[in-house]
Amino acid sequence: MMSITPVQVVMLYADDILLLASSISELEKLLHACENELSWLDMSINFKKSCCLRVGKRCNATCANITSLKGQHLPWVSEIKYLGVHVVRSRVFKCNIRDAKRSFYRSANEIFGKIGRFAPENVTLQLIQSKCMPALLYGLDACPLNKNDY
Repeated sequence: MMSITPVQVVMLYADDILLLASSISELEKLLHACENELSWLDMSINFKKSCCLRVGKRCNATCANITSLKGQHLPWVSEIKYLGVHVVRSRVFKCNIRDAKRSFYRSANEIFGKIGRFAPENVTLQLIQSKCMPALLYGLDACPLNKNDY
């Protein structure tokens, strides 16, 4: 019989931490290890901004609470935002690009509202490319897209 070794990953960027684990118990152990390391640095985790998300074939199963060393519980959520990328609870890794599309259209509407039909097409397209497209494309390389997203 093949044994599965637990997988743990810690991703850090500035003051954002993402913990990935193959099981709930491993996630809790990883959280405790991070809490201990941060306490050595006289830092702590803001549990008001922290949550858990499950990805995998049992994503909809009710999960046990993840509890910090100080007894605080982390809520289970259906969507998280990490560095501007919205990851959703699903059987496979999936992102939600709704906010990126909304930001793109908001920026494009601002451009059209200010310049109307007075600017040449090439100027309008350059503004769309430089001001709107980055909002739509940010983090997209990390997100698998389906037909509807395209």
